[in-house]
Amino acid sequence: MDAMATSVWSQVLLVVDDVPRSSEFYREVIGLESGHGGDEYEQLFHDGELVMQLHNREGDDHHGALAVEGVPVGNGVLVWFEVAHFDEAVERARALGAPVVRDVAVNPNAKQREFWIHDPDGYVVVLAGPSDYRSR
Repeated sequence: MDAMATSVWSQVLLVVDDVPRSSEFYREVIGLESGHGGDEYEQLFHDGELVMQLHNREGDDHHGALAVEGVPVGNGVLVWFEVAHFDEAVERARALGAPVVRDVAVNPNAKQREFWIHDPDGYVVVLAGPSDYRSR
């Protein structure tokens, strides 16, 4: 295996309309923790590891605009989270009124339960229970 491949971590950045609102959604549903906070930019962590970033649409002086105004974000993007406590995450998402894309069902290929919802900006968020593949 290439030594460089073992040093890669995803640092997803989503462009959002309201950083605090989106931060609250991911903290409530997934259980992430704020590591930066603010109206323009947020870092969200789990167990001390950066999981995702949120940035407002306008960008800033070192990024410029991060999305085209008037064009919906997230077309073709699924933000996928495998969560240890699947049922609790589903209940938190339902309590927040997250729009359901696909209700709880078993994905026979991944061998895990999944629940597909929209976040406040329209991104499709998939909550997935632990996969049976992990036990092999």
